[in-house]
Amino acid sequence: MINDKPTKCPMKPKGTLADQKVKSTKSESDNQVEELLNFETMLSDLSARFVEVPANLIDQKIEDGLKTIAEVLKIDRCVVAQLNADKTELRVTHAFAGKGIREMPELILNKQQPWLTKTLMAQNTIIMSKLSDLPDEAVNEIAHCREHNIKSMALIPLVVGESFLGFVSFSAMKLGRRWPQNLVQRLKTVGFVIANALMRKRSEQKLHKAFTEIKNLKDRLEAENTYLREEFKLQHTHEDFVGQCDPIKEVLKRAEQVADTDATVLIMGETGTGKELLAQTIHKLSLRNMRTMITVNCAALPSNLVESELFGHEKGAFTGAHSKRIGRFELADQSTLFLDEIGELSSELQAKLLRVLQQNQFERLGGNQTIRSDVRVIAATNRDLLHSVNSGEFRMDLYYRLNVFPILIPPLRNRKEDIPDLVWFFVKGFSEKMGKRIGSISHSSLQMLKNHHWPGNIRELKNVIERAMIITSGTTLRVDLPRTQKGVASGIMTLGEIQRKHILEVMELTRWRIRGKNGASEILDLKPTTLEARMAKLGIKRPAPHQL
Repeated sequence: MINDKPTKCPMKPKGTLADQKVKSTKSESDNQVEELLNFETMLSDLSARFVEVPANLIDQKIEDGLKTIAEVLKIDRCVVAQLNADKTELRVTHAFAGKGIREMPELILNKQQPWLTKTLMAQNTIIMSKLSDLPDEAVNEIAHCREHNIKSMALIPLVVGESFLGFVSFSAMKLGRRWPQNLVQRLKTVGFVIANALMRKRSEQKLHKAFTEIKNLKDRLEAENTYLREEFKLQHTHEDFVGQCDPIKEVLKRAEQVADTDATVLIMGETGTGKELLAQTIHKLSLRNMRTMITVNCAALPSNLVESELFGHEKGAFTGAHSKRIGRFELADQSTLFLDEIGELSSELQAKLLRVLQQNQFERLGGNQTIRSDVRVIAATNRDLLHSVNSGEFRMDLYYRLNVFPILIPPLRNRKEDIPDLVWFFVKGFSEKMGKRIGSISHSSLQMLKNHHWPGNIRELKNVIERAMIITSGTTLRVDLPRTQKGVASGIMTLGEIQRKHILEVMELTRWRIRGKNGASEILDLKPTTLEARMAKLGIKRPAPHQL
């Protein structure tokens, strides 16, 4: 007979407890394999980080490595502790702790954890998967683990050769974990990498210290031929105005006397002596120092633009005046106006300036509205204005209006005792800009600077120091003064080139003064306007003040 009843599919028997344990063991084994693979990758990357890394970056690389290890192993804290020079303390130097995990104490004394210290200094690894793994004699260590809730840990000694440097620890607080032997071997490799990095850092520090000691010894041996900065105390008066000689003290005393008044000041001195700097000093000491001092270089502007610069102009006042312009007198309201090279003003502008000084009012160029401005004027010149008055080049009434409180700045050749102060002041400024460290100046260089005539005064000294800073490669500044080139330039020159060269030489000789007795126009036997036109054609321009 054929049995038409459907047959039941036999049910798969449930797995036994032993089968489930096998699966669990297999799953745990797979996790360990995955963890080891991730750790291998991390270890390779960690080793690469320390290849040729500069000593100053080693600490940061160790910190980054501890964080990476903690993330890969899913543990809570990684610490590196190093043995001090006296071998009495283990001090935490690098650490990473996960969120909510207490940081390890910085100092680990032998007496606090004697068994741990003794074991590690014997270069033995400590592995604790559970608290009972620690021996009975580790009483302090067991108490420490309970206090800090350390469920499992691995401590690897850091050893290079036979030298014990410290240890690296890996701790789990939230969940305990096992430390299989293959993982422990890899942790020892981590310890090897960190130990060698720390040893290299120490070696480089010792080498740097040795070089420093050699350099210090060399500096001491050269002391008799070197002017050391440490032996010279810079004396700064009124911030950037440097100097301690009697003439400069007198200049600064007069500046203090007149500063808090509204009196007009006339500063006289050769080019490069610091007239604008003194004007800034007076302004900073005045009651007007809350506003910026306004500066006009009367010699740097073409004569047809000086009036517009000083008093401003209305729209359409002249060709190119496309909009209204506020002049410097208007900008300097409630402040100080510094008129540099006042002796270069034309006669027409001298008359207009006199009116402003007397009445404190003016009109913009092309305008008819009278403008009042409360301005304190400080003027400066490198010319003998009284001689210009006698020769008819400068108005006598304007001279006496400006000469209310005259201050004469001495040339650098008359204050050579200030040269060391000035040199170090410039060295400090250029050191910050160039990133160079200058610790001394050769004795011969300093003597040469003191013996130089300095026709360009402080400006020339500044340029010489800047040039010396550029070419100096060590920490001792050596200065070579540029020699004046003599003789005719080689090669054939065009007539225009010869004219340009000759005019430049005369302009430098007269310090760019065109008009007046002994001016360039008189020496060249040309009208001032003709000379100005010739200079414009040949492309001759007065250098900026900082380039003179």
